[in-house]
Amino acid sequence: MVGSGVELDPDDLPDGLVVADDRGRVTVFNRAAARITGIAPDAVLGVPLERALPLEDMDGRRWWQTTDPYGGLAVRSGQPERNLLLPGGREVLVSARYVREHPAGPLRRVVVALRGTEARRRTERSHAELIATVAHELRSPLTSVKGFTATLLAKWERFNDGQKRVMLETVDADADRVTRLIAELLDISRIDAGRLELRKQVVDLGAAVRRHVEGKVAAGIPADRFDIRISPPLGPLWADPDKVDQVLANLLENAVRHGEGTVTIEVAPAKEVVEAAGWEPPGTPPKILEGTAVTVSDEGAGIPEDSMPRVFTRFWRGSKRGGTGLGLYIVKGIVEAHGGSIRVTRAPGGGARFRFILPAGVPEFML
Repeated sequence: MVGSGVELDPDDLPDGLVVADDRGRVTVFNRAAARITGIAPDAVLGVPLERALPLEDMDGRRWWQTTDPYGGLAVRSGQPERNLLLPGGREVLVSARYVREHPAGPLRRVVVALRGTEARRRTERSHAELIATVAHELRSPLTSVKGFTATLLAKWERFNDGQKRVMLETVDADADRVTRLIAELLDISRIDAGRLELRKQVVDLGAAVRRHVEGKVAAGIPADRFDIRISPPLGPLWADPDKVDQVLANLLENAVRHGEGTVTIEVAPAKEVVEAAGWEPPGTPPKILEGTAVTVSDEGAGIPEDSMPRVFTRFWRGSKRGGTGLGLYIVKGIVEAHGGSIRVTRAPGGGARFRFILPAGVPEFML
């Protein structure tokens, strides 16, 4: 590490590192490079780079002969990352940097970075699954919208006002469904990129919970289905109210739709909840104890133990009752963007219990 007095060991790097000197002889071949290529370092140290890494492009052309780092134009600074093949068809991601004494000067070193393709393939599979899921979820409401609008346009006079209203209400509901799906996709892209924007202000979590429950009751869910427990004193919470609403809406909807019996929502100081449960979220800083905890429990069948590690991953569905399987992934992303933590366990009554903790924050204008 430059300027720190600590020398960086190439074997500590997560990516493969291969360095050749001004004569093209390999001087560094770290442990990650050996793992990615399957080549033992002792077999290539001091060996010409072209022989140590006999790379070919997808058309079978020898990469070192094509790029010619030690010849050609002296103004080149390296090669961008690309997929190349080793003997036997092993695919690797390779980039190179040409180190010169000065611009357009003689080449001093060639530094090669290697990465396996597994992570990229996992990402590509995830994107393919996301596209397939979105296409499937969009098809149904768009088909409905198209069908009803086409029918109304072609046969408007044949329907009475009641029939027209039913069809238009269906179109409106399906349009809302498409809007929600698009919002989910935008949230996922921002979470994955670490760009989820939070517009924080003081939030009253107890009031937010009551508001969501009142909305459920107004929508026809019996009031006795819910049990709200607020444990004061709750400290001030500095959070994004819209994102908090999104988390609460998702957890309550899951409890009502997939659970059974009474849905219990508890809001309490985080420190009391953590100490009572003997739970401190793994990897969370001590400040997580200063905040607010919200627990949503139901009395249904719960989530199988072997499924709990996958609850917050993309496309996980707890039942066959619809949904994209993206909601809990987004919930986790929102909570963690606030510096909080969330987990799922089995409720005392046998159902699922989701608990998230949002740490106490300080308004930016007070910092």
